Amino acid sequence: MTKADIVNRVANATGVTKLETEILVDGFFKTISDMLAEGEHFEIRGFGTFKVKERKPRMARNPRTGEPVPLEVHWVPTFKPSRELRTLVNSRMKEKQANS
Repeated sequence: MTKADIVNRVANATGVTKLETEILVDGFFKTISDMLAEGEHFEIRGFGTFKVKERKPRMARNPRTGEPVPLEVHWVPTFKPSRELRTLVNSRMKEKQANS
């Protein structure tokens, strides 16, 4: 699914124009991105939590040459789904599997 698909679905579900919906979706994604870039976490109750986790420096290997490569400390965005979202996904996937 692309951002355009999300805009279309939200616009159809709410009756808001696609242009207005696209502005809102862009603003929502930018807000999440900015918060994570500042090291804050973002929680949507019933959906999940976006956080930034620190990855410690370590030695890795170049898969082509086998040569050791030092990796510096870096931060990665993570998402942890809520219990409600996990339950919904599992029940829908079980239904889908049973119908196939």
